[in-house]
Amino acid sequence: MMSKLLELDKNSYEKFVKNHKLKSHFLQSYYWGIFAKEKKNLTPFYLGLMNDDGVIEAATLLLQKKLPLGLCYFYAPRGFVIDFNNQELVKNMTLEVAKFCKEKKAIFFKIDPDIIKSMHNYQDIETTNTNDYKEIFKTLKQLGYKHLGFTKNFETNQPRYTFRIDLKQDLETIMSHFSKTTKQRINKAKKLGVEVTIGTEKDIDTFYHLMMLTENRKDFVSYSKDYYQKQYEIFSKHNMAVLFLGKINIPKIIKIYQQEKTELEKNLSSIKTDNPSKSTKNKIKDITKQIDNIKNNIKKYEEVKKQYGTEITLSAHMIIVYGNKAWVLYAGNHNILTESYANYATYFEHIKYCKEKKLEIYDQFGTIGDLSKDNPRLGLHEFKKKFGGDYVEFLGEFDYILKPVMYFIFQKLVPFYRNLVIKKSRKKLNNEVKSNKEDT
Repeated sequence: MMSKLLELDKNSYEKFVKNHKLKSHFLQSYYWGIFAKEKKNLTPFYLGLMNDDGVIEAATLLLQKKLPLGLCYFYAPRGFVIDFNNQELVKNMTLEVAKFCKEKKAIFFKIDPDIIKSMHNYQDIETTNTNDYKEIFKTLKQLGYKHLGFTKNFETNQPRYTFRIDLKQDLETIMSHFSKTTKQRINKAKKLGVEVTIGTEKDIDTFYHLMMLTENRKDFVSYSKDYYQKQYEIFSKHNMAVLFLGKINIPKIIKIYQQEKTELEKNLSSIKTDNPSKSTKNKIKDITKQIDNIKNNIKKYEEVKKQYGTEITLSAHMIIVYGNKAWVLYAGNHNILTESYANYATYFEHIKYCKEKKLEIYDQFGTIGDLSKDNPRLGLHEFKKKFGGDYVEFLGEFDYILKPVMYFIFQKLVPFYRNLVIKKSRKKLNNEVKSNKEDT
């Protein structure tokens, strides 16, 4: 007899999803459903496929988006929570979810499980077993799912590409995969005394300010302050959201530079200048150049101190922890003093944090598949790549169509609507950034 799909209570649902070895994901958590209801105007349903013995075999968070004429569609973000290699189980889950959605007059439902299509390690060596994804892909197609293509950028609801670090490795191995420049920049940040602390709700204003600066600089539109605040509030209550702040103390940095300058001047004065050789001249020239650079740095930091004060938060990152994984959901960074590399130090600290918490996967939550030189997101990709994670490609989105004619109409209207929303959001963001700059 086929298992039945039932609505689950919070405890039963969370116990299954959070502890699922294969498909536990924060986007399938009970709390993401709460957040989606409050800030995305979506209705959450927490469903479980239960067998005759009362054992939950699969589960999913379904988010309902209501449409005119009493219609709707559903989305299971990174769902289902199921063993996708079990074809019979996937079939039963699909049929039961389809039945549930039909009763709600849904046009379709969407899934985008993080099934790995390809994976390359930090040396660009492919490490995937392609047989697994091919069988899963075949099963989903046979069941009637429509695959929406192997997109290369951020066209889908969730990123189709990401970088993941295997935290089961020891920290020394993880660090050995960092690029040479990343190691140097982390050391530079350490030398300058960059301090990374864990923030609280009172730091959301700072986090939002840095997110706005980052979004304006990289020409993408994200969310309002209230959106971030509510997300942090919901997830931090359940120890899922952690806010990392990368700070610098300007007087401390100036003191470090002054000490370096004093030491260099001491070295310079000890060099004999009577009839100097060519190598001695070059040495004098090099030290003099270093002293001049330090003087310029001291001047620069003194000027920044006048404008911003003695302590500045340059980076604010929010990570989400759930099950055995962590995701770097947001990273906001200041426009100034980037040479202090607070951003690198902040990333390194949350990698260490996740390692200490004995998590198994650290996900940088999104990159691109189109690596052409003119792609404006290439810089983001190259930055994340520097931390030596596995470059992962997921299988993509699948729609299960229940009303073909309405689905066709829906697909034509949605891109037009999204463009309007993006333009409106970008205009609002630019106004907020301008206003924020005038207030500082």
